[in-house]
Amino acid sequence: MRLDKYLKVSRIIKRRTVAKEACDTGRVSINGKTAKPGTEINVNDIMEIRFGNRYLKAEVTSLSEVVKKEDAHSMYKVIEGEDTF
Repeated sequence: MRLDKYLKVSRIIKRRTVAKEACDTGRVSINGKTAKPGTEINVNDIMEIRFGNRYLKAEVTSLSEVVKKEDAHSMYKVIEGEDTF
C-alpha cells in the first residue's frame, strides 16, 4: 500500500493531500529513511512523522484498503508521541 494512502486510511493524517505534502517535505520516514508518498509500506515497518510541533513513532500492524473509523487505530501501534494530526 502507498504511504500517503495508508496515512489517510488509518486516519493518522485526515486528508491524503496533506499526507502527500508531509511526505514531499521530508517529514515522514519509514525504518529510518525519508519516505516519498508512493513508498510501499508493509506490516512491521516503523513510521516516524514530524508535523508542526507534533511527533509520532508507530509500528504498522495491518494493511487494509477500507477501514471503519472505529477500527482505524488498530492499523498501527503507537510507540512514542501523539496518535493523530
